[in-house]
Amino acid sequence: MKSTLIILGFVFTLFSFLPFIKSPLWWIRVLDFPRLHIAIFLTIILVVYISMYGLGDTSDKLMLALWLAAILNQVRYIFWFTPVAKVEALRSEQKQPANAFTLMIANVRMVNKKYQKFKELVLKENPDMLVMNEPDEAWHESVRMEFDKLFPFSIKKPISNTYGMLLWSKFKLHDSEIRFLVEEDIPSFYTIVELPSGKKFDLFTVHPQPPRLMRNTETREAELLIVAKQAKESKYPSIVAGDLNDVAWSSTTKLFKKISCMLDPRVGRGFYNTYNALIPFFRYPLDHVFYEPDFRLVDLRRLSKFGSDHFPIAITLNYEPITQEKQEPPKADTEDKVEAKELIEEGLEKGEERSQEKSEEQKQRT
Repeated sequence: MKSTLIILGFVFTLFSFLPFIKSPLWWIRVLDFPRLHIAIFLTIILVVYISMYGLGDTSDKLMLALWLAAILNQVRYIFWFTPVAKVEALRSEQKQPANAFTLMIANVRMVNKKYQKFKELVLKENPDMLVMNEPDEAWHESVRMEFDKLFPFSIKKPISNTYGMLLWSKFKLHDSEIRFLVEEDIPSFYTIVELPSGKKFDLFTVHPQPPRLMRNTETREAELLIVAKQAKESKYPSIVAGDLNDVAWSSTTKLFKKISCMLDPRVGRGFYNTYNALIPFFRYPLDHVFYEPDFRLVDLRRLSKFGSDHFPIAITLNYEPITQEKQEPPKADTEDKVEAKELIEEGLEKGEERSQEKSEEQKQRT
């Protein structure tokens, strides 16, 4: 039993510190996700070991101190997404927000066939805008009739590779673009949204690849950072939304926030875990909405599940740029900008390699 606890303790300690390595290797970056779970497991191991064997000699105490350091290392990341931390995004103080709107994000899971349940949820929530990640043509056809009536404006790119995207809006959309920023078959959207008052803002929607077996994260980092730069340099205040396939506390997301100078409404409020809806204990915040200080938070909710492995999330914001100076988003220094530039270059190079590999595979099939 003692040997088992020691082995487990060192394994989870390794899991805690490995993400310090700035590498896109999938088996390192995937450890950004379960920081809370690692902290819980390691705490249990620590408590059980002490209760059974005490503090022991000097070597035991050093080992236990290392485990404790690993636990605290995890806590320092997830602490900011608890109600104990200071909020980053302030709530609107207007009793009747004049330029409020609700954005709903849902990764529908392409293989999920519960179309009707999803439609009922959207009709019940009645958002002003809806972002759907992972829709294929079957999903598009299943919701098109109702949603085209509810949302007069849209951008559509259903694809059967789990990276399709649909954007529906009750508000006018201008200069809309379907962009392939890094990989030729993974789209992102850009549009200018015009509110009923005539005020405008930029909306970027994204869904980059996640870290998974034998698939590193160069292209994910590059896409997110390219969008961060575009949002920062755009004419209008910006919102970035979608399934980022990254957790809110990762180094990539932190760098994204610094480059874009955007706020995260979950800081100081909670995790708002959206994935995995099918596995209660292992859940992470993968679906995000980041925005510039020109907006104030009115409401943020995780919605009920509908058959997908993601929960939808709905956020209500109010456009009130007059109060933007009261909110302080993170800002990039010179080192951050250099790092972002390097990650973008690496990701674009990897995206080109993957495009060439896919072309070669298609030639071999034909």
